[in-house]
Amino acid sequence: VQLQASGGGLVQTGGSLRLSCAASGRTFSGYVMGWFRQSPGKEREFVAAIRWSGGGRYVADSVKGRFTISRDNAENTVYLQMNSLKPEDTAVYYCSAREGSYIYTVQTQYDYWGQGTLVTVSS
Repeated sequence: VQLQASGGGLVQTGGSLRLSCAASGRTFSGYVMGWFRQSPGKEREFVAAIRWSGGGRYVADSVKGRFTISRDNAENTVYLQMNSLKPEDTAVYYCSAREGSYIYTVQTQYDYWGQGTLVTVSS
């Protein structure tokens, strides 16, 4: 399994970015795809996750109403649309995958990880 995250960058407060996670190496039906983030000096935290089949999704309270997770089955890609960005959203964002249908919010439940993409929100 390979996960390739992209789309990070520098944006001003209130701006938007869309992160992409291109998945390859197997068929991902029956998987949950997640996004986590990690700021300097902090632990990696859950952001959002989506079931590849059926589309059930869950978003952390800290980003609810601003971030949306979606997937494109044809492109084998998961997206994280981030709107109304705040300086506290600054972090390295990682995409992840786990086999199964339950959406966990702890990183230890995810088996595969991408390399991360940096998002910087300036005030």
